[in-house]
Amino acid sequence: MDGAEPAVAAGTPRHFLDLAELDGATVAQLVDAADARARARAGRFKAAPDDDAPLDGAAVACLFAKPSTRTRVSFDLAVRQLGGAPLTLDRAGLQTGRGEPLDDTARVLSRYVDAITFRAHTHGDLETLAGASDVPVINALTDYSHPCQAIADMLTLKQRLGSLAGARIAWLGDGNNVAVSLVHAAVRLGASVRLAGPDDRMPDALFAWATAQGGDVARATSAEAAVDGAQAVYTDTWKSMGDEAVDLDAFAPYRVSEALMARAPEAVFLHCLPAYRGQEVDAAVLEGPQSAVWDQAENRLHAQKAILLHCFDRL
Repeated sequence: MDGAEPAVAAGTPRHFLDLAELDGATVAQLVDAADARARARAGRFKAAPDDDAPLDGAAVACLFAKPSTRTRVSFDLAVRQLGGAPLTLDRAGLQTGRGEPLDDTARVLSRYVDAITFRAHTHGDLETLAGASDVPVINALTDYSHPCQAIADMLTLKQRLGSLAGARIAWLGDGNNVAVSLVHAAVRLGASVRLAGPDDRMPDALFAWATAQGGDVARATSAEAAVDGAQAVYTDTWKSMGDEAVDLDAFAPYRVSEALMARAPEAVFLHCLPAYRGQEVDAAVLEGPQSAVWDQAENRLHAQKAILLHCFDRL
């Protein structure tokens, strides 16, 4: 179903850049580790540390070139609860904001911290940072992909459905970075995805990748065709950061309404947030009984822990 994880030379940092670079067993291990962390947190105070403190003494720089709520808070708490020390940095406040090259920044941060998370404007920026870093770099979002979100999504579906193998997921709207990582995760775990959206917003290269990997991923002719038979219905904002000048009228047929969700009455509704009620989703769906978006948001914390432990080789 998928290829083997590339060999990592001794001394090479274990980066977390894209799920397509990992094999199915590793992606499943990440979801299982996130699930175990979620179960261990049940009933604990929000800020209480985990019992094992596997990152005791480790420092993690959390670098942000874009605004963030869930990624920023979940990584900060994940590092703290695992026993490490997070250092949250906004790129505009660093010398990169005055033109210092990213690879120089990576070399310097590598002398101070044990890992770096990076929410970047472009995937090229992420690759530049990782290429110059002597410590693991984690993709906390780029314009191409959002693998941390996908681990939280798979955890949420595992909690709701029990099994991911054979699960049918409908994606509606923009074929954006979240959609890319969702497909990467689904292919690695044996789930299927049907995507419906404006033709010019569907990532042809992603369909080609999924086909080459033997994945069950296809473009649906309509929102209704995507949703029929789905166990999960997923959408995202139509106006991604840095891409706000979109034709909203072109997306209107893909709005997740109550009537659309009624076609899959047992399906789970997902949204990575922030959500624009009345635009890509009806408020009644977001707040309704099929919605798992608040569990999904919480699961970012548990997913970040699993990813950090993977990068530190502590799973």
